[in-house]
Amino acid sequence: MAIILITGASSGIGYQTAELLAQNGHKVYSAARRMDKLEKLKSVGVEPIYLDITNEATCRKLVDTIIDNEGQIDILINNAGYGSYGAIEDVPLEEAKRQFEVNLFGLAALTKLVLPHMRHQKAGRIINISSMGGRFTTYFGAWYHATKYALEAFSDALRMEVKPFGIDVSLIEPGGIKTDWGLIAADHLAESANKGGAYEEAALKTATGMRKQYSGNMMSDPKIISKTILKAVSSKRMRARYLIGFGAKPLVFLHTILPTRIFDWLIMRAS
Repeated sequence: MAIILITGASSGIGYQTAELLAQNGHKVYSAARRMDKLEKLKSVGVEPIYLDITNEATCRKLVDTIIDNEGQIDILINNAGYGSYGAIEDVPLEEAKRQFEVNLFGLAALTKLVLPHMRHQKAGRIINISSMGGRFTTYFGAWYHATKYALEAFSDALRMEVKPFGIDVSLIEPGGIKTDWGLIAADHLAESANKGGAYEEAALKTATGMRKQYSGNMMSDPKIISKTILKAVSSKRMRARYLIGFGAKPLVFLHTILPTRIFDWLIMRAS
């Protein structure tokens, strides 16, 4: 049994992963702001715990609580994050900064608090939920993809730094997953477009396409990601990356082999 902390556990991938890990015998602390959304997880033995990933004081309190209760944290799953789309010219820098605060800096703050305990244990695993969007960029997704590209680099550097202490770091890179993520990103995109502005028509068209994609049946079930995280948790040696879910492997492959402008054309046409 491992002591596991997972963030962003109030819905979607995080919720299903917390449930699956607990069902497989692990002691799971599920962290989120919306505590009401975590109540049902108590029935499978999951411990809900409050976390605002952008508030370092709540990060510190959360880690201290788990250490006081369990004496250790074996696995940290950094799942909290969101996607906010919009043209670079239209999106306020405050929103861009907030996305970095949630998707990268909050994650980094929590990781820094957990690492001393893992070093003391001489063991630990950190699993960062990235995206296939950390390997290529989609239309109007500049700030979201910037956070995920940054998370990829952060995770690669962290893996090298903590290896001598018996700590391993892995990236989960989901493709298209049928959660509210895409619908929320589409709403942000539509809301960001300035009325009568240069990008309004293209942004609204792209937002409509995103809603159609995420409301259809093509996207992968979030359970495929939960099962992959369980595999990483249970394996003798984690892989550095798990690229999984609808479109992930073929799109990353195409991005690797195609000339950049041809890939740009394909992405804009598909959006």
